[in-house]
Amino acid sequence: MKRTLAAIAAIAVLAAGMAVRGAGGRQKAVGEEIVRDAISQRMPEMDGKNLTATLVEVIYPPGIGSEPHSHPCPVIGYVAEGTIESQVKGQPVGTFTAGQTFYEPPNGVHLVSRNPSKTKPAKLLAYFLCDHAGPLSGPAPGAVTNQGK
Repeated sequence: MKRTLAAIAAIAVLAAGMAVRGAGGRQKAVGEEIVRDAISQRMPEMDGKNLTATLVEVIYPPGIGSEPHSHPCPVIGYVAEGTIESQVKGQPVGTFTAGQTFYEPPNGVHLVSRNPSKTKPAKLLAYFLCDHAGPLSGPAPGAVTNQGK
């Protein structure tokens, strides 16, 4: 339990540390820096004995997106540059710009993940918190492919 709480605290610190611009969450000036809560998300119950945190950088060229996929672990996405459109099955498509965050539950089918811009690249930082070994993503069962093409 202590490791789970420590991992959740680490997520909050990482998200707050990455975010120095954008809208949303509470914001507080500390000296000359600005600190804001980029996201606060309750995590599902996990085995606190074997937690692994992984930060993945995804760079989408203009107009490109990922094929539909699924992640076995909860994911917090942070848009570092540009604009990202994202949709998990059962939720509406969201448009996120630099400094904004979103959450993906474990095993959710990620139907849309793309850069809608025709001229500018986009960079996404995906923070995975996993309690078991294995791939961080895989194809979505029965999903249509060739997104962003």
